[in-house]
Amino acid sequence: MSDMPVSSTPSLWRRVTAAYAKLLEILLAACVGILVVPVTLQIISRYTPFIPSYIWTEEMARFLFVWTIMIGAMVGVRESQHFEVDVWPDLSRRSEAAVRILARLGVLALALVFVWAGIEFTRFAWNRTSELADLPLWLIHIAWPVTGVTWIAFAGEQIVDEARVLAGGRR
Repeated sequence: MSDMPVSSTPSLWRRVTAAYAKLLEILLAACVGILVVPVTLQIISRYTPFIPSYIWTEEMARFLFVWTIMIGAMVGVRESQHFEVDVWPDLSRRSEAAVRILARLGVLALALVFVWAGIEFTRFAWNRTSELADLPLWLIHIAWPVTGVTWIAFAGEQIVDEARVLAGGRR
């Protein structure tokens, strides 16, 4: 055990990431709730003549669905709820921390791809608009680099926690 005192007050960085995670949870719930509206209108338009089938609902549903997936992935990384496979036998806490650091480094590698490719993806869509709703396409494309940066913040925080365990300290 380390002789260094462990502060019970979270650091500013931890408070910021916790508040950001809470905001993401609220946005995720809002996206799912709002997604019900255009999808319901699409279903109604198929079976009734009251709503034209060519309105903005299909594009809006697509935009919201992409953001719902991306925000869900951000929250999943924060809560370590992404896909994990236990292939190791029972490990000591320190060995488990080392394996988790390797897994988080994989998340970081993918996050860097999301940031780099996402910036190019967003740049490609910067001056384009959607066909029906005439919405700027960068609003949907920017989800990739935002997701990557968020994964870097959350996975980085988790790597620091696991490195403390690996070094013999407390989480």
